[in-house]
Amino acid sequence: MTRTLFMAIAAATLAATAHAQDLVRTPDSQADDGAGPYPTLLISGATVIDGSGSPPMGPLDILVKSNRISAIAPTGGFADASPDRTIDAKGMFVLPGFVDVHDHNGDAQKAPNAEYVHKLRLAHGITSVRGVAFHFSADDPGLEEARRSARGEITAPRMFPYAVLGQQWGEAYPATEEAARRWVRWAQGRGYHGMKVFNPTPPDILRAALDEAGKIGMGSVAHLGQIGVVDLNGRIAAEAGIGGLTHFYGHFESLLDGATVQDFPADYNYANEQDRFSGVTDLADQIAAPGSEAWDAYIDLLVDNGVTMSPTFNIYSAGRDLQRARTFEWHDRYTLPSLMRFFTPSATNHGSFFFDWKTEDELGWRRFYQPWMQLVRDFRNRGGRVTVGSDSGFIYQTWGFSYIGELEMLQEAGLTPLEVVRAATIDGARELYQARGEAPPFGLVRAGMLADLIVVPENPLANFKTLYGTGHLRLDLETGQLARVGGVRFTIKDGIVYDAPNLLADVAAMVAAEKAK
Repeated sequence: MTRTLFMAIAAATLAATAHAQDLVRTPDSQADDGAGPYPTLLISGATVIDGSGSPPMGPLDILVKSNRISAIAPTGGFADASPDRTIDAKGMFVLPGFVDVHDHNGDAQKAPNAEYVHKLRLAHGITSVRGVAFHFSADDPGLEEARRSARGEITAPRMFPYAVLGQQWGEAYPATEEAARRWVRWAQGRGYHGMKVFNPTPPDILRAALDEAGKIGMGSVAHLGQIGVVDLNGRIAAEAGIGGLTHFYGHFESLLDGATVQDFPADYNYANEQDRFSGVTDLADQIAAPGSEAWDAYIDLLVDNGVTMSPTFNIYSAGRDLQRARTFEWHDRYTLPSLMRFFTPSATNHGSFFFDWKTEDELGWRRFYQPWMQLVRDFRNRGGRVTVGSDSGFIYQTWGFSYIGELEMLQEAGLTPLEVVRAATIDGARELYQARGEAPPFGLVRAGMLADLIVVPENPLANFKTLYGTGHLRLDLETGQLARVGGVRFTIKDGIVYDAPNLLADVAAMVAAEKAK
């Protein structure tokens, strides 16, 4: 692709995403949203899954002072603590708060009030989220949302805003290496923690931006879509110093067997999203075989260059079973009507591409997941870091619920439940802080860490489905009755204790109010 065409497509992308956002300002936290932080909070009698990969241990007591874990001891070890509040967690499990490394806050067409999004996240145990970007508008409200969350003014996870390379600064897309460096410095000055790279991006512009980002401690992640992927695939981005690769884009294009470009059908049209999302699955038949020399060399390249994978399996899962995704049991109570309208097949809404989705299309996605999941599994087994991102708000994926779906799909890919929890907690935190050269202050249940914790009544290692806000149906063999069990009981962020069922009740009320209109 010529440099001129790169710039033309980039300019068109900016124009398409820089539309005004008619958003409602997230209201201040209400007194009944959460309580704390307490001078002293005691969580008593829990089994702890600490996030490191260590096996569960308990019963333990966790002593929290203000917003930090002060100490952990066998139950009864803090008899003289005189806590301001005690959470009786006997028979329950405590985990670090979950980290979502790939998400957006939606827009007026889907979810005009981000309170809806934030409460769904917290109700599913997500205490930190990276926006890539939270919003794509020139005046990004995600920056102020992040500051308000840090000050405890809104009920929301801790927010890490990223900006898309070249966007939002009021100038043209960087056409020179110096302009790319200026954009990186500008983005950090605005308060962004890192940059998101979309294709098309000229490799020299990317290298300059990544070099500057490395000097000042800015993070980076790339979405290497098919437009431009011949010039900038996963291999090239890794060699340039990218911090993370999200989705499947760029990986299989680095592994093409006997070709340099995917063999598209003659009538393929990328602008038609059904073509885009059905045709990509043909890559599964055009790559080097798993376990081959080329396969292993690519994985080694990623690992050696310190690249993180956040695969976001869940966001494409409707492609392999559309009817299931359309009828998830939480849609009726917890998915806004405006969001369901966005999901409905549309020629304009991104990801709403099921114009005529056939059995053949679903089979293509089922085949595609096999090498994609093996790539992630082999990468993890060779020492690579895998993290959890949901990319919610598209393709029938509702915030919070889709994150738990990603946990399930990582287990499907071959990660053990303890590896999945580690990906969702400390490894996610490490991805957020690696560019700064800092150890993350959360992500483990350890003394000295921030009090970002989840208290759940069921063991998630036995069944991740018990983390869904709708719970899990289980037959009581003695009574013959179905019981709905699970869900998150409490989410603790910065020492503030949120009652997860109450947050879900607020979300249900928002949905009911919109339906009443």
